[in-house]
Amino acid sequence: MQLGVYNAILHDRSLPEALKVIGDLGLTGIEINTGGFLPAVHVPNFDDILESDTARDDYLGLFEGTGVKIAGLNCNGNPLHPNSLIGDKHAEDIRRSIRLANRLGQNRVVTMSGLPGSEPGTKQVSWVVNAWNSAALDVIDYQMELAAKFWSETDKLAQDNGVKVALELHPQNVAFNSANFLELIERAGSKNVGVELDASHLFWQQMDPVAVVRYLGEHVVQAAAKDVRVNPEYAAINGVLDNSFRRLGADEPRTNLGGDEYANEWPKNSAWDFVALGRGHDVEFWTEFLRALYEVDPNMLVNIEHEDVSLGRVEGLEIAADVLKRADAALTASLNS
Repeated sequence: MQLGVYNAILHDRSLPEALKVIGDLGLTGIEINTGGFLPAVHVPNFDDILESDTARDDYLGLFEGTGVKIAGLNCNGNPLHPNSLIGDKHAEDIRRSIRLANRLGQNRVVTMSGLPGSEPGTKQVSWVVNAWNSAALDVIDYQMELAAKFWSETDKLAQDNGVKVALELHPQNVAFNSANFLELIERAGSKNVGVELDASHLFWQQMDPVAVVRYLGEHVVQAAAKDVRVNPEYAAINGVLDNSFRRLGADEPRTNLGGDEYANEWPKNSAWDFVALGRGHDVEFWTEFLRALYEVDPNMLVNIEHEDVSLGRVEGLEIAADVLKRADAALTASLNS
């Protein structure tokens, strides 16, 4: 098992500084963002690396002696967005990331399956939450058709570059659970498209991440260690699909997601929150999560994603790393007993 950190939380510092933080945590991997919703902060010479062996070697030289190596690339975005300013860019970012992975000796690119609009000519995405009516299934069929075409084409590029694309099962995407992931790859006929098993989005959908790993088996090719705490007092009233988000103004700090789209402020009385490992599920759970991943691939890349807004950047990583390392130690002890 290879334990690391997804680097987005460390975009406030240079790559060498980020590598030191991760090394000091006792972790050995860094999953590097290469586009999509977020810029490739830690790959400033992206284009040069694609073309120049010298640029590539110089970049890889930054990792030498740090004890930390690249543990996959991450290009989360919406390559199927009907607004071409977003969709076309994110799709190209994925293609570029696949080529970059090949150049850097990597074989994993994490992203999302994407989500189109409900019909041709629309400018906004449309996510069918509960397809109880026939028209909703018409929308899903249309969206799956577009998704299958894109991922069939992208799969060929991934195969040519020796890369597995790992789709995060993330709501507001065509593939957000086991069933629609399997439908997508069957329609696409893909061989190099798998799953990045991020437990957090499964938790709040009332899915069991351990059961999902064992169900999907070899389709799981990478994993994210991120926790969720469900807040029963608010979930009981509004449910986990509560949409009480606040739009942030242009004069407030906000994250651009492409085009003219920005992340909203999280609900105040939220039904659930992203939290550091251990604040939603204990070490025992994470031990079993690692065990399931180990059964699929003993060398699985498992990277912490820190989005607990109640904790500082490094503080949250310290808490998560402690839990993950204890879970890994417990797994190792059980395997050797």
